[in-house]
Amino acid sequence: MLREIYDYLKSKAKSSNGYYAIPYLWASQNVINAFPPGERPVSDERKPLIVNPYKYFSGILSEILDLKKPGIHYERPFSTLKEQTGHAGFPAERDWLQSRYMYGFFVRATTAYNHKGYWKFQGSQVGRYTEGGTFLKMIALLPYLKKIGIDTLYSLPITKYSHLYRKGEVSSPYAVKNFLQIEPAYKDALLQGFTVEEEFSAFVEAAHMMGMRVILDFVPRTCARDNDLILEHPDWFYWIRSETEAEYKAPFIDGLDFCQPSVENLPAIYASERTKDLLGFFSHSPDRLEPQKWEWFKQEHQGKEDDFFKDLVKTFGVLPPPGFSDWVNDSQPAWTDVTFLKLFHLPPNPSRTYVAAEQPPYVLFDIIKASNFENDSPNRPLWEYLEGVIPSYQKRFGIDGVRLDMGHALPRPLEAEIIRKARDWDPGFVFIAEELEISKDEKALEHGYDAILGNSWWMEPRVDEGKCFEFCQERLPTLKLPALATAETPDTPRAIARKYHKRFSKFAFILNLFLPNGITFLNSGFEIGEVQPLNLGLDNREEGRFMLPEQDPLYGKIAFFDHYAYHWDQADLELLQLMQSAAPLKTECGEWCRGENRLEGLFTPSEKVIAHLYKNPIQNQALVLLANTDFENGSWISIDVSHIPDMKIGGVKREYENYTKTHRYMNLEDGYVHTFLEPGEATILTLR
Repeated sequence: MLREIYDYLKSKAKSSNGYYAIPYLWASQNVINAFPPGERPVSDERKPLIVNPYKYFSGILSEILDLKKPGIHYERPFSTLKEQTGHAGFPAERDWLQSRYMYGFFVRATTAYNHKGYWKFQGSQVGRYTEGGTFLKMIALLPYLKKIGIDTLYSLPITKYSHLYRKGEVSSPYAVKNFLQIEPAYKDALLQGFTVEEEFSAFVEAAHMMGMRVILDFVPRTCARDNDLILEHPDWFYWIRSETEAEYKAPFIDGLDFCQPSVENLPAIYASERTKDLLGFFSHSPDRLEPQKWEWFKQEHQGKEDDFFKDLVKTFGVLPPPGFSDWVNDSQPAWTDVTFLKLFHLPPNPSRTYVAAEQPPYVLFDIIKASNFENDSPNRPLWEYLEGVIPSYQKRFGIDGVRLDMGHALPRPLEAEIIRKARDWDPGFVFIAEELEISKDEKALEHGYDAILGNSWWMEPRVDEGKCFEFCQERLPTLKLPALATAETPDTPRAIARKYHKRFSKFAFILNLFLPNGITFLNSGFEIGEVQPLNLGLDNREEGRFMLPEQDPLYGKIAFFDHYAYHWDQADLELLQLMQSAAPLKTECGEWCRGENRLEGLFTPSEKVIAHLYKNPIQNQALVLLANTDFENGSWISIDVSHIPDMKIGGVKREYENYTKTHRYMNLEDGYVHTFLEPGEATILTLR
């Protein structure tokens, strides 16, 4: 498919001049060289380039296609590519994830840009150009990502999303309208005659050619309230009477805190009048309320691209309830754009004694937190459908892994089957658990996950409170599964917006390159100093949406819900250059800097200095990660390297220039490396 798209762009380039603005950072050297000698742009990363779009994209795709090796099916999962892995068949090893350098992106925002080059960014299609992010533009971004060392791409949900109940200018990617269709907005208007699925397939193929794996976000527990499955399977959803929608919220129960659901607190929950009132909001599904009318309704709307949902509400007076309104004593408002799927026909076994037999299916946290309770009434057809979604993407597009959204809240048998069926297709397929509590790493391992999200994003910014040191030096090395090593995620404040700002961003970047049990994760926009968060979901407040200057056209906007474009023409080049300089070292040492190569007991750092040492006796080299979590005071460090097993250390090199002050000191003497760390400095030493 990548070749077909290239051929199309190449053919159009011959007959089109075009006027298409792109960020300078998106241009490869070949793109620059394509300009006539007298018109070749100078190196100015803060000014857009004006290019022929067809020549630009075909030039990028040509570079990627040059990497193609004969006989390799790059549209298949990376683990099956014999030439890349050295294996003839399907390797079962999934530990490739442990040493990855991962880039998390949101298609719609990451490659959004004002291609007009004048007036303002509009976010959607303008003439024949798509200003919102597309897969074609993600392909064009791959050489840029390769320069900073990225080898794994993690995408927020790419599924078709709903436009109903949206919270901003556009919809959340988690308001899934159709689990098996890709969002049409991610199709690029330049590619006439191609589907968005074909463009995504080309993206995965291009990533594999460049040695990158692709991981998607999969959401099996919630979806949009007007999800397409309603027409065929209304019994897969919960329903409330439409007149109760405005009052719908989780009950507040006196005497209970914001607590985990358990058998012990069920009596208090169901004895509450507020709970009884809430249960009265629920209704049976429309096909059960009026079977004949439902059959007529389904025939009227099936196969049509119309808004069946509004007609459904008008005809039957019911609708699916808002999501995340299940938790007792939760102060947050309901999420109006999503709803829960009905994974069981009946309440959990322990809850049934508290409700009448005629009670319609309802939502409470004992219902939704299905992993906490036994339940013998699974909605099998729905389970089978969900179990097949990931294999569908594997077979069609060759993806390499998923992050399973709220997998820990799924019924254990369903979670196990989702994982098993994906691994049946590709034994090298990885699963990342959305598990924020790192203490649950062993449970995640038992359930078949290869990594957890973790909470580095919360711990690392709290350097002054000692949380960063605690996480990196004490907790992370003991995990049974690796966790993402990052100071920010799509749901958190930006690292550069935290205390110490760019100093902290640089500190966090170096720190997260070689943490034990840490998967280096770069949230898109971090590398260019983007200050506005993508979402306000974790460790953030409403004021988090106002990090940009008031005069900025995107002031107050959030990428999850609004048209948003990164500030590519205002990139922090110092950050980007640091990442480019680190890329070769990450590539060279990432594979062997794992937990099993980490040495204990060689030196004791200060109570504020994170220190980890790894050895590679085969190449007679070692690597030391040092990070001073004290941003006010410097620290002297002495490292005993005289007793590293199987190694003879002859020299030491500081890989990065000190980026805080000018004073630097380091020497190797009497088997010790002596060095000075400036306040808030992180650095890497290589020993050979």
